[in-house]
Amino acid sequence: MMKLPRLKTLLLIPVFLFFLIYIFGVITVMQDDRKVTPLDKELVYPKNIAIFGASGTAGDGILKAAMASSDIKKIHIITRRVTARMEQGVKLGKAEVTIHKDYLDYQPIIDKLVKVDAVYWAIGINSIGVDEKTYAMIHVDFPMRFTEAWLKSSQKESLSFHYISSSDISDDSTVMWAREKRRAEKSLFAFAEETKMQVIAYRPDYIGATEEEAHLGQYMLYYFFAPIGAAVKAEQIGQAMLEVTARENEFSNGDKLHTSKIIRYSNAYEMR
Repeated sequence: MMKLPRLKTLLLIPVFLFFLIYIFGVITVMQDDRKVTPLDKELVYPKNIAIFGASGTAGDGILKAAMASSDIKKIHIITRRVTARMEQGVKLGKAEVTIHKDYLDYQPIIDKLVKVDAVYWAIGINSIGVDEKTYAMIHVDFPMRFTEAWLKSSQKESLSFHYISSSDISDDSTVMWAREKRRAEKSLFAFAEETKMQVIAYRPDYIGATEEEAHLGQYMLYYFFAPIGAAVKAEQIGQAMLEVTARENEFSNGDKLHTSKIIRYSNAYEMR
């Protein structure tokens, strides 16, 4: 009579399969040598930008990248709370912080942004414990109301709006946040169509916090996902946004950048 496999052996099978899949992912990433070709001509990086959501993980990285850029002369930070990095930017004379509470009404602050070259939008919340109406308001209504006000009042010939979305989103997802993030993309793309505004969506997987803000658990998650191409540093998102903004002629309204592309444009920014 054939003996049944031991319980320990059965438990090890999924672990072994996971290990094989993980190694395959690492090898795939290592063999991906795609790069963004540096342009011969000198790129014109934005001089005057606005960041929404700079107090969060992604927004803090965008702000860090912007503060490190010698090209950017003025950073408008629209926020509900002030962080140490924002205070540093103000002390350096590079940033201006505007406290704003109602993200469905931008009339009180829109005059500050009429000369902004690009807007980097990183406002968002975790969906855990949040009802669909609230989540939709924050991820769809907030940016839509802003882009409507900005387009109406801006003095610029062209506008560049960069929206942090998420990977694995779709119209028919069974997960609420994935449907709403996709609805946000579609709403923004449709609104900008046939206007002087260009909306670019960024679809990162795991976002690693900046060194100043990251705790041990975030470090561990980043270095677990990064080898398989499923993680990007928050600062890299900011660098990619700056590079994409400078290359606006290469992009069309509605373009989407996943993790691998975000990293490639970040690398191109660092190589300039």
